[in-house]
Amino acid sequence: MEKLFIRFATLTAKVAGKPWTFIACCGIVLAWALSGPVFRFSETWQLVINTGTTIITFLMVFLIQNTQNRDGAAMQAKLDELVYAVKKADARFIGIEHLTDKELEAILAEVEARGLAVHRGKPAGPIKGRPGRRIEDVEAEQPPAAKPRARRR
Repeated sequence: MEKLFIRFATLTAKVAGKPWTFIACCGIVLAWALSGPVFRFSETWQLVINTGTTIITFLMVFLIQNTQNRDGAAMQAKLDELVYAVKKADARFIGIEHLTDKELEAILAEVEARGLAVHRGKPAGPIKGRPGRRIEDVEAEQPPAAKPRARRR
């Protein structure tokens, strides 16, 4: 069921983002507007467009949100992998999407200050604080495990 919904949501988001879909919707609204005199601009005539657009908008919000959530999660996973793969990158950036707004704002302020300094011709410096540690670095700091001695006969 979930895979079917994902396929449907993805297809719907792709179709909704096409120029022809927009043109078709404009055509529907134009046809509705031109039909006004035929229906004497009645309340029912107005209700048709109001109800139709409300229902479509309501359903599209959920479909497009589903697609964006999956795209955003995939993008974050890719970015986290890139931060992990680049040894000079600060590992504190891995998973920052889970920080509080206040924590994110502090990091963003430091990154923006570094960016402004770079644009003024100054060298880029590290973000304040202690860089995140990678498992490889922690393991490298550990003394090698003692190997058991072979028994002599």
